[in-house]
Amino acid sequence: MSTASKTTHQWRFFRLGGFDQVWLETEEDIRHLATLDQKLWAALSCPVQGLEFDPQTLAMLDTDKDDRVRVPEILAAVAWVSSMLKNMDSLLAGQKTLPLSAIDTSHAQGQALFASAKHILAHLGKANSTTISIEDLTSIEEFFLGSAFNGDGVITPLSADNDATRCLIEEIMTCVGAVMDRSNEPGISSEQVQLFFDGAKEFLSWWEEAQGQGEKILPLGPGTQTAAQVIRNLALKIDDFFTRCALAAFDPKARASLSPGLTTYESLALHNIAGSTELRSFPLATIDANTVLPLKSGVNPAWTDEVEQLYLQVIVPLFGEQDHLTLDQWQQIKATFAPFEAWFSTRPDTLGAGMEVERIREIMAGNGQQDIETLLTQDLAQASQIDNFDNVARLVYYNRDLLSLLNNFVTFRDFYSQEHLAVFQAGTLYLDGRACELCVHVSNIDAHAELATLSRMYLAYCQCQRCGSTEQMLIAAAFTGGDADNLMVGRNGIFYDRQGHDWDATIVKVVEHPISVRQAFWAPYKRIARMIGEQVEKFAAAKDQAVEAGADAKLTDMSAAPEAAGKAPFDVAKFAGIFAAIGLALGAIGTALAAIVGGFLSLPLWQMPLTIGGIVLMISGPSMLIAYLKLRQRTLGPILDAGGWAVNSRASINIPFGATLTKVAELPEGAQRSLRDPFAEKKTPWKRWAILLILFVILGMAWDKGYIQKLVSSLHTTLVTMQTSAQSVDEAAEEIASPDEDAASSEEDTASQDEDTAPVAAEE
Repeated sequence: MSTASKTTHQWRFFRLGGFDQVWLETEEDIRHLATLDQKLWAALSCPVQGLEFDPQTLAMLDTDKDDRVRVPEILAAVAWVSSMLKNMDSLLAGQKTLPLSAIDTSHAQGQALFASAKHILAHLGKANSTTISIEDLTSIEEFFLGSAFNGDGVITPLSADNDATRCLIEEIMTCVGAVMDRSNEPGISSEQVQLFFDGAKEFLSWWEEAQGQGEKILPLGPGTQTAAQVIRNLALKIDDFFTRCALAAFDPKARASLSPGLTTYESLALHNIAGSTELRSFPLATIDANTVLPLKSGVNPAWTDEVEQLYLQVIVPLFGEQDHLTLDQWQQIKATFAPFEAWFSTRPDTLGAGMEVERIREIMAGNGQQDIETLLTQDLAQASQIDNFDNVARLVYYNRDLLSLLNNFVTFRDFYSQEHLAVFQAGTLYLDGRACELCVHVSNIDAHAELATLSRMYLAYCQCQRCGSTEQMLIAAAFTGGDADNLMVGRNGIFYDRQGHDWDATIVKVVEHPISVRQAFWAPYKRIARMIGEQVEKFAAAKDQAVEAGADAKLTDMSAAPEAAGKAPFDVAKFAGIFAAIGLALGAIGTALAAIVGGFLSLPLWQMPLTIGGIVLMISGPSMLIAYLKLRQRTLGPILDAGGWAVNSRASINIPFGATLTKVAELPEGAQRSLRDPFAEKKTPWKRWAILLILFVILGMAWDKGYIQKLVSSLHTTLVTMQTSAQSVDEAAEEIASPDEDAASSEEDTASQDEDTAPVAAEE
């Protein structure tokens, strides 16, 4: 594609999951996909297994059959679709039906594809249909499965029109092997046919070599091969027998050792002797010096059948009827068959060992090869039409599924927009009052967990078994909401796959990471409570064991010396010391509490809530901070990479988005709720009284130390100060608000003074 075409298309991106994702929404976006920089793709490859996607579409995309879909295969599929469709309206809609009018018939390939689609519809009785669907392709596929010829260059016994040809096809498959045809049936191709007939010619040439040398190679004529096989079966046993006899002749003391001992027969008698492998390890006959091999009586029962065949196939034709075989005769037999064995070792193995020479001669003399080649020609005549049928199927499947795959490969739009489930989401796990929607298929739990732990997500690996079936599968479920208090190995839940089938799910492995900030807030307090509970349990258990041990010791001492036990003195000083120590401990604890309470009460009132908040922040702050940082690092990539994906982006799962992947149980809107529980535990008053007693003790100690008086005095001083300040503010406000009144009163005072001085002046 030219540089100009690369710069003409205007891409649109949206930001989801912490990275920019391309928006594939128009026909031009699809056609220009090859110009999009691969660094901006969400993934670069994905497996064809473990996805919630049509396996037939994935098989069509996986052109190199390596069980993975890669970027070049995606681009090749997009380029082919772009060349075959003149508009992509149905593809953008993901429709199961393809309008025939959308096929581009301006070139030869499009015309052939259009004609094949019309042919399929005509065969199905839908000649007037303007669309072709996946259901139509399924029907035509069933037709091809039962067809004798399907254009793949492979014929099956079903392709033959007579028994002789059908039998020959089966013999060829037996001799040189079979290949599978389009309908998944065993058959033969031209390669197997050529291999068989070339091997037959070579075999006959090899056989004619033996025929030309006569009795030198075939001392018994046609029966030589059968006799040679009998000799091979017994050669080692006969050589062993004559060697043992020669050794017994060399040293008579060895005779007993060369034969089975009495203890061997005794142990053998305890079992079923018939067919015993131990019995076949015994010599062929009784070992004696300079003896001969009996052929009728005195033979090891485990070898009777083989010896009888030796007598009939070899001894009688060579020596006539006799009751035994001497060492010289055995040596003569081996020398007689030595040329045959040398010739037989050069036998061509093309046809295996399953056909007789007479049958091979019959095949080569007939017209079997021509008949089979005619059938192959008839099958290949359908190739172009069948290939076009495949292209029609490919286009219809791409029309429905290609955009969906692009939205899960080039971009993770389906996953982040949540309009549809992503192809890697296997279903929903219901467990511990939550519904986890981010569940993926897993083949090996340990291998997957080793890499998936880098996702920083809390993962629960579950073994799922279908109800009422032996079908099983493994999943990894991500918990992104709630807490982990009740998540542990062995807990059971229900998993619903994408088809709505329910599976029994059991947690078999957990990868722990923070689930939420709320969980991190309460985690320190839960750990402290758990630690205290464990220590209390250990202390109680230790005391219980000590009491039991002491009671046992007391009972033992009382039974041994009852009078001495009854006169044991009571150590008053010891118990007084114990009570004094307890009093000191309580006093120290009380003093510490009084100091803490006093320090708290001595603070100004506005500092008290800040102090409480600071203490809580000091305890929960580090845990919350660590959890917050880890939650910000959650990413989808390692989970998919562990399943065979090649994720090309971070694909983060932040806190708001993670909350949507795990639904926590909530009451429905408008539901009525009663808080009265008839089976709730009865509240005992001693807890309330204990709390009140502690409060009174703390207040009393605070009063005794003067902290309460100081607090009251401080509050009184504060109130007086506030009241004085308020009065001052009011007086200042009154002075500012009435300056005219002051001026008027001043004039009145002046006038009254003038009036008072006027009579005095008159008198003067």
